[in-house]
Amino acid sequence: MAKHRRFVLIAAVITMAVVFLVARRFVPAVEPADLVLMNAKIVTVDDKIPEAAWLAARDGRIAALGSGKNGYKRFVGEATEVIDLNGALAIPGLIESHGHFTSLGSSKMILDLTKARSWDEIVALVAAAANEAKPGDWILGRGWHQDKWDAVPEPSVNGLPVHDALSRATPENPVLLTHASGHSSLANAKAMELSKITRTTTDPAGGEVIRDAKGNAIGAFLETAQSLVRYQAGHYSPEEALQRTRKQVELAARECLVHGVTTFHDAGNSFATIDLYKTMAEEGSLPIRLYVMLSAGNQALAARGASYRMVGAVENRLTVRTIKRLIDGALGAHGAWLLEPYADLPASTGLNTESVDEMRATAKFAVENGFQMSTHAIGDRANREILDIYEEALMAHPEKTDLRWRVEHAQHLSPGDIPRFGRLGVVAAMQGIHCTSDAPWVYKRLGEKRAEEGAYVWRKLMDAGAAISNGTDVPVEPIDPMACFHATVTRELKDGSVFFGDQKMTREEALRSYTLNGAYAGFEEGIKGSLTAGKLADVTVLSRDILTCPEDDIPTTEVLYTIIGGKVLYKR
Repeated sequence: MAKHRRFVLIAAVITMAVVFLVARRFVPAVEPADLVLMNAKIVTVDDKIPEAAWLAARDGRIAALGSGKNGYKRFVGEATEVIDLNGALAIPGLIESHGHFTSLGSSKMILDLTKARSWDEIVALVAAAANEAKPGDWILGRGWHQDKWDAVPEPSVNGLPVHDALSRATPENPVLLTHASGHSSLANAKAMELSKITRTTTDPAGGEVIRDAKGNAIGAFLETAQSLVRYQAGHYSPEEALQRTRKQVELAARECLVHGVTTFHDAGNSFATIDLYKTMAEEGSLPIRLYVMLSAGNQALAARGASYRMVGAVENRLTVRTIKRLIDGALGAHGAWLLEPYADLPASTGLNTESVDEMRATAKFAVENGFQMSTHAIGDRANREILDIYEEALMAHPEKTDLRWRVEHAQHLSPGDIPRFGRLGVVAAMQGIHCTSDAPWVYKRLGEKRAEEGAYVWRKLMDAGAAISNGTDVPVEPIDPMACFHATVTRELKDGSVFFGDQKMTREEALRSYTLNGAYAGFEEGIKGSLTAGKLADVTVLSRDILTCPEDDIPTTEVLYTIIGGKVLYKR
């Protein structure tokens, strides 16, 4: 009996062992990942799994994340690239929610005037460039700002220089110098001569030719008046223009990768440039993801706008589902449209650059054709007018419950309009760096009371339920997410003062504004903006933990890796 029991027990053990071995043989192995990041502090911006220690990516998407020390090993195969981050911070790929992509590239091909501290210095820079150029060649530059100069130039009108010194230095070369904001320009005599600008030239709607007391153009052009200086007319052949734009795209993409930007919201571009984007994406020469706003008038939109709508084209490299318009100009150029006159220019309330009726027609086209509408609005009057237009569209189409229409900048608001952003579901696409960069002349332009009530009121907007996406408005500001992040969480100016610190974001809020909120602003939160299994494997790795390091260390934090679709496209 005992012998029988032993036999049964042995047989049972052997059977269980065989079953275990067979079962183990048929358990499917985990498919190896293409990329594994390990030994990291991964902040996911996903509330379900806030942090992880490793991430595995396969076929361009996140396959898995985990917190165990060795959990990643089951995803490692012979061809898997494994990167030991040595404790570095990995975050969702940064989203530049408002910039100008080809202008970023162009800024790398012309004179950089951002560091000039006087009009005389600018004249000297242009003169040096003219000495290297052929007679007749255009000299282009960008980045000057009169409020950053050490002194008001003489002679000047409203702080803007008269062209005489520039024209004497460059008699044979037309010159066009764009303001940092892009909302005004300076031209020399040669450029005005070629553009046939005279005393009788009239101001276009939404723009102004600045003149002296005798009525002569001083060479400064505000807002839509900039189009009067036609530097490209006859300057490039169509093929040369196309190749120049391609070069701009390549340079801009490189800048994005170096700064950890994986998705770029291009705030307004033409049909032709969108065609080029699509061509480059299809041929594999567009490394980053573009969310493009179509910039066109109502007649052009009616003719062919609907055919340009595309979502997630070419493996999520290109989306065009937004229409961009401008209802006013910039505060620095006295072009922001205000409810009350400027404190430092009492005769002006700014400029309405596109009529309210035109904007209303654009809104109608957008809502009827499945487009998001994004409107540049800086002044409090501009913001009120566009919120009125948005509200009219919502009331006319109650079935449209998730439009996510945007106000680009939303910099200066009347207190009564702040709650409307949350109530209407309007995204405030703002730029943290504008707050600290512009603050010194915000006081000049608006005065203390208006500045406190409605200038860059991030906390008030968030408390009202509005989503805020972040960015730099590059090339208005450098495409530097760390400088922008620092401005967002400190609101600290160069002199150490703080611009209404009660409106700061926390570091976690600021990170969300640069990731998940940016994805939300583009209807893409289902595929990006957080490090979540199944989403696109877009990751930015930083040299410091910007969520915990001293505030002063944030601006010098460097990008170690930029990863898009599970591929390392930049490594420091």
